[in-house]
Amino acid sequence: MARSHLTLAALATSAVSGLDVVRSTPFTAGGAGDFDSALLTTRDGRELLVRVPTTQAAESEQSADLVALRALSTGIRSRLPFQVPEFLGQAPIKPTRGFVYGHVPGRVISLDEIPAGDGLARSIGAAVSAVHSLPTGFVADAGLPVLSAAEIHSQTAALIDRAAATALVPSLLLSRWEEALDDASLWQFQPAVVNGAVQASSFLVAGDDVTGMIGWSELRVADPAHDLHWVLGARAEHVAESVFRAYNQAHHVTVDRQLKQRALLYAELEIARWLLHGTDTRNQGIIDDAVNMLSALVDTVRADEGQRIAHETLPVMDVDQVEEMLDSRPQPTVSPDGARDASGVRAPDQSPTRSSSE
Repeated sequence: MARSHLTLAALATSAVSGLDVVRSTPFTAGGAGDFDSALLTTRDGRELLVRVPTTQAAESEQSADLVALRALSTGIRSRLPFQVPEFLGQAPIKPTRGFVYGHVPGRVISLDEIPAGDGLARSIGAAVSAVHSLPTGFVADAGLPVLSAAEIHSQTAALIDRAAATALVPSLLLSRWEEALDDASLWQFQPAVVNGAVQASSFLVAGDDVTGMIGWSELRVADPAHDLHWVLGARAEHVAESVFRAYNQAHHVTVDRQLKQRALLYAELEIARWLLHGTDTRNQGIIDDAVNMLSALVDTVRADEGQRIAHETLPVMDVDQVEEMLDSRPQPTVSPDGARDASGVRAPDQSPTRSSSE
């Protein structure tokens, strides 16, 4: 049974010394039921958010999120053009703990709500670019993962090998992914600070502006493409193109010409992750869902014969073709809208791109 907002308000007063709550309301913001949450208003007019995880996976995520939020110091946050939640306190509530944060204003959006052009898509591209422009030292200082390009390549190869071992991935896709692994130019990139779990619902928006970013449990130094693969699932024409263009315009470092190609690879590999989750948990429904997704991807690759995931001097699928591909494939049948299953793993959403990346 969900905890009431009054219970959560009382918990918050235990977590934050001197807190004087004058109003509380239930808070959902499009969540998938992983947390019981309430929005609180204090006597001095502040708005706070209190959350209690309802599953073990959500509890682990919230703990990892706290490590990241503490690593994001005031100085680091001042470099970002949006707000990040501020952790204020915690208190026990059996069988877990509740956390209290400063509330970041803004509306949670879905991928289908992002239009192409110079409005919200531009703001999202610039927001992601700002994260990737942060200095990497604070991540290492916090004991969070710092991965090299070679390590990321090795992890990607291991994922493909595991997927191949299921004997459920079509040979055409395995050859396609292995070709991408063998393309040395694809892996010549500079790792950067990444959120690591970006999806459309990571952004809080007001009008055409990103006001905040939430969900920092996968903060690390890794491949910037991990934070952009999700946008390739946009159904509206040219949305992904607009986000990538804004990202490149805002990113004042050497342009990563293979960014989009690696993002496409990671997007496709989200299906492999979903398949492996199904086999690991022996969930036939998830396995069948992933197999259907792989079959749809094969059909698209065959229809675009000669198009490969490779560096830009070779034939590649452009953003419009990727959007057409993702629009044509059947919808997931297990966990709609990127929802979590019981173990906390997100299914690929409308595309194979909405999920946490390692």
